[in-house]
Amino acid sequence: MEPPLSISPISTNPERVRLNPVVFYGSTVLILVLTAALILAPEAAGQFLGLAQTWLSHSFGWYYMLAIGAYLVFVVWIAFSRFGTLKLGADHEKPVFSYGAWAGMLFSSGIGISLLYFAASEPIDHLVNPPEGEPGSHAAARQALQLTFLHWGLHGWAIYALVGLAVGYFAYRHNQPLALRSALLPIFGERLVKGAVGNAVDCFGIFVTLLGLVTNLGIGALQVSSGLEYLFGLPHTQTALLMVILVMSAVATLAAVSGIEKGIRRLSNLNIILFSSLLIFVLVCGPTLMLMNGLVQNVGDYLNGLLLKTFDLYSYTGAPTKSEAWLGLWTLFYWAWWISWAPFVGMFIARISRGRTIRELVGGVLLIPLGFTLAWLSIFGNSALDLVMNQNAVELGKAALEQPSMSIYLLLEHYPLAKIVIGMSIFVGFVLFLTPADSGSVMLANLSRQGGDLDEDAPHWLRIFWSAVITLVTIGLLFAGNFTAMQTMVVLAGLPFSVVLLLYMVGLYKALIRDEQVRQEQAEPLTHGRRAFSQRMAELVQQPAQAVVQAFLDSDVRPALLAAAEQLRGRGLQVQTHLGLGQHELGLRVEHADGQPFVYEVSLDGYFAPPQTLALAEAGSVASEPCRYYRAEVYLFDGTQEYDLMGYTREQITRDVLDQYENHRQLLSRVYC
Repeated sequence: MEPPLSISPISTNPERVRLNPVVFYGSTVLILVLTAALILAPEAAGQFLGLAQTWLSHSFGWYYMLAIGAYLVFVVWIAFSRFGTLKLGADHEKPVFSYGAWAGMLFSSGIGISLLYFAASEPIDHLVNPPEGEPGSHAAARQALQLTFLHWGLHGWAIYALVGLAVGYFAYRHNQPLALRSALLPIFGERLVKGAVGNAVDCFGIFVTLLGLVTNLGIGALQVSSGLEYLFGLPHTQTALLMVILVMSAVATLAAVSGIEKGIRRLSNLNIILFSSLLIFVLVCGPTLMLMNGLVQNVGDYLNGLLLKTFDLYSYTGAPTKSEAWLGLWTLFYWAWWISWAPFVGMFIARISRGRTIRELVGGVLLIPLGFTLAWLSIFGNSALDLVMNQNAVELGKAALEQPSMSIYLLLEHYPLAKIVIGMSIFVGFVLFLTPADSGSVMLANLSRQGGDLDEDAPHWLRIFWSAVITLVTIGLLFAGNFTAMQTMVVLAGLPFSVVLLLYMVGLYKALIRDEQVRQEQAEPLTHGRRAFSQRMAELVQQPAQAVVQAFLDSDVRPALLAAAEQLRGRGLQVQTHLGLGQHELGLRVEHADGQPFVYEVSLDGYFAPPQTLALAEAGSVASEPCRYYRAEVYLFDGTQEYDLMGYTREQITRDVLDQYENHRQLLSRVYC
């Protein structure tokens, strides 16, 4: 696979990373209180949560189905609308990662060990316990794959795409923090988003994410432990399970500490190779023709029933209690589970998608992992159904209902080289667990800190802390025999966070409409203070070094901003400035009563040179550093203006600030009213 480019823009002395005490301590206390209640009073807590889940399924099943459908329609519409060409970043930015590396990390971001856990067990369960129809029939088998595809299909990936799109757009195009709160800026305003509302969203995002990660670690530990039990006769005891959890958590923590560039990317590449090899083995060594026919028909059934199944609440089955219970155990659980994973997977997708267009992000998230997921579920699901229905694989059918983590191994024992393949599948499960676990720890740490560059991850100690919390909570719940209660909590916690996702849709739409209006208003660029095109192109080819741009900020930009601030104060305006020497970002801010401040910031940003410039550099035509160039980039409140101040005089910079302020006043009356 082609190696990724390094992160761009290049970090240049960003604000120091520090802990966000409200989010960190608030989420930690919330998690520990819940865990203590589940461990100390498992029976009472389990009974209460069971009643709560029944009530939720009965009262809000309709809402979940509508919300999930709305997420999918929204992201697809955004991708194909006129907004689809907008980038997560400035229009001149290049993608951070190569397409191959980006696709690989998208593949691994949401594909975890749960695919091993449910690949054989879920279709068999739907065969034996269908929401409607005759159990064990061929119609039930066909419906089983259709329902499995529904649970793992477009709807879940649309949730990831929505969070990644909203967070990434505001972070990289509007220069906001890479945090869940940033996507709510158009709805609640800057003051609330940076205060109580933002802290509450980030805090609850950590809580929901941790529930999903604990569920992932529990499933992963059971899956690997069952494999070791099958292969080596490892006793199914709490001590054995504890050792598996500790080893898996330790390796995941090491990968999280190594960061995006090293650990997670390498694990993503390994995931693709191993997972694909196992899939091809089962396809080739099994009933290949039947599996290929089944795959085509399963995809057709899924697409044909996509609209119907999106809103199917089984209201006319004749057994509403049974169907309602099935819906809560399966479909609603899946929707809530996808939502609980959305904060960290969505932030991870945003983190790796800088420089991609909206259309690229949505298309990549919906299609790249989906194709493999459906092929995996169809091939393994049809293989399991064939063994149970036509070859009397009684033990496989029993395990799917009673010990789902063992079902994949009982399926593989019917294939050649069973011991070797099962050993490989255990290792595949281990690696599949690691990628979501380590990326989840990184994102939890990023949510609980503040400051730092947009592309800078949280310090190592914070990643280690969250890895330890995930491990301890999982151990406590498994040993207390109350792991099912944690799965129930996923469903309950998904309900309020689903409202946040609906707000994301509103906030993102408002921002896109506003940005489009602003771009139209600024279609005719100001002539005051702007350089000739030929002069700017010449400066681009010269590739100024970082030190040159920093010196320009100190010697010219800083005095010019001071002069502009004095002129604005002379108009009776309250102006805030941050103009310290040696800073990578200088700027001023004027508050307005309507909550739309005027912001003019100049940031020292580094970018990779375009391919044609690199070619000139290799040919010896460019004298300075060939791999990157630096700009004194202008940012307003609505994001980058995509022009560079290098070469401006002090008077031109001052004039540009005042011109932009006049533009802002006019926009307030036309756009923001």
